[in-house]
Amino acid sequence: MKTLILAGGKGTRLWPLSRELMPKQFVRFLDDRSLFQRTVERVLNLGFSKPDEIFVVTNKAYKFRVLDDIRELGLELPKGNILLEPEGKNTLPAIYWGIKQVEETFGDSIVAVLPSDHLIEANEAYERAFRNAERLARGHLVTFGVKPTRPHTGYGYIKPGEALREGDELLGYRVDEFKEKPDFETAKRYVENGYYWNSGMFMFDTEVFIEEIHRHAPDVYEAFENAESVDEAYRAAPDISIDYGIMEKTDKAAVVPLNVYWNDLGSFDAIYEVMGKDESGNAVKIGSKKSEYIPLNSRNNLVMTERLTATVGVEDLIIIDTDDALLIAHRGESQRVKEVYRLLKERGDERVFVHRTAYRPWGSYTVLEENERYKIKRLTVLPGKKLSLQMHYHRSEHWVVVRGTAKVTVGDRKILLRPGESTFIPAGVKHRLENPGKVVLEVIETQIGEYLGEDDIVRFEDDFGRE
Repeated sequence: MKTLILAGGKGTRLWPLSRELMPKQFVRFLDDRSLFQRTVERVLNLGFSKPDEIFVVTNKAYKFRVLDDIRELGLELPKGNILLEPEGKNTLPAIYWGIKQVEETFGDSIVAVLPSDHLIEANEAYERAFRNAERLARGHLVTFGVKPTRPHTGYGYIKPGEALREGDELLGYRVDEFKEKPDFETAKRYVENGYYWNSGMFMFDTEVFIEEIHRHAPDVYEAFENAESVDEAYRAAPDISIDYGIMEKTDKAAVVPLNVYWNDLGSFDAIYEVMGKDESGNAVKIGSKKSEYIPLNSRNNLVMTERLTATVGVEDLIIIDTDDALLIAHRGESQRVKEVYRLLKERGDERVFVHRTAYRPWGSYTVLEENERYKIKRLTVLPGKKLSLQMHYHRSEHWVVVRGTAKVTVGDRKILLRPGESTFIPAGVKHRLENPGKVVLEVIETQIGEYLGEDDIVRFEDDFGRE
């Protein structure tokens, strides 16, 4: 089978841990691997697909996060297998584009469609469910239903119908009905009546899927068939999920039971559930050697902190402390975090988009201090990498090397700077920073000017194809 991984979500319910430029699928909040990396590993370890059979649909802003995560696994995907959406239009346009690319590359194929931000126990039951779905997909649009462990109001539900067998072997069920996220009493009734959680994972035959899109979602079909470019297709396509757009309309929907541990990590309550706990039920993740958690008479809290944090006499709290934002909420209320995100987004607050540390294809930068007229950053440039040849209209910059050797272009001059040495770049002058060495380059950058936004960059040359 081929695999299509969806990696374009923004993770708004996990702010401030995730941001628009570092969504939850790339955040390493459980261990040293991202959820995206875990998804790729799961596909390869179970033998579902080879590296050249894995396709990724993601936001164009996440291109280098995807590439870096894949390279860190020691892999390389064909260039055409990473599909960069020009804008987010929900899951149906993303999946349809991905399915079309698989078909163009390999012909009619069976394709597993996987979100990249779920935590799943990939055991024999998981593999068996996918092999059953592979057999059903020749005539059905297959989704996977997770057997509920309790009533849950944060998930959609699937009502199974007629059993689908091959000989005496049960492969799955026809879908009688999809149900939206219910209230608690309705969720209890669903669990008692054998409904499944809707996992958001699918298995499609490309030919069957495209036929059903033509029949039930002609606006999506025509957007891609009539467009001369992906940008044009996305402008024409509706913003619609795969559930609304096709799965709830088709008469070919089937569900395969998935009796494994599954968690979509869609809220901080879900993260609390999967983390280890101390003897008082506190789930704790500290972000650095300088951070520490001291609980005094405190129970059942989720604490993720970048600094020394102490709680006294509190319980059932969510405390998420990053270097530029602090979230405190009651457990059970974490679904409302997206309201905070929405408020900040309406205000144009940049903390919705990026952490103080922002990752770039050449390395990263961390904002150490800022004011209306100045900003101080620490730039980290990887060996052999260089920033774009660029110019700023509204700010000058002063670079001081603290580690490694920097090759610097300022106007027509090219110079080498070693630790303790510095240079000044006036506003309006072309410049470039490069690491020609074998160790990581660290530079302290001081910006001074009337406007210090990241969009005051005019690029003339760029190794990474950025505008």
